[in-house]
Amino acid sequence: MKTKVLVFLSVVPLALSACMSSPGPRRLPPPMQADGVEGAWVDPNGIVSTFQGGAFTTRTTDTNQMLASGTYTKLSGRLVEINMTSLIRNTQQKVNCALVTSNQLNCTAEGGSQFSLTRRS
Repeated sequence: MKTKVLVFLSVVPLALSACMSSPGPRRLPPPMQADGVEGAWVDPNGIVSTFQGGAFTTRTTDTNQMLASGTYTKLSGRLVEINMTSLIRNTQQKVNCALVTSNQLNCTAEGGSQFSLTRRS
């Protein structure tokens, strides 16, 4: 009789725990998205522009030579103004850029020339 009681007492908690509902599938966190323009961007010619903490630089990919440097200001969540100095031409220029997608930045220089940058992965 003792054996039956012991078996019954050990099976009951297992049976009850099987009846409890589980919390369901665990949700994964959303994928990390880059914050605004921070990070490295590349143009169709392979020139890399970096936005980091208000500082802006542009460098060649082959020799890592700096072509331009300056600062940038976020005007809104999608608009950025760059004030840069070309180290090649020794000229200053203002460029306005719009973040059209999280991976594409369309820019217009104050002289009217336009270019696009793609986020570097």
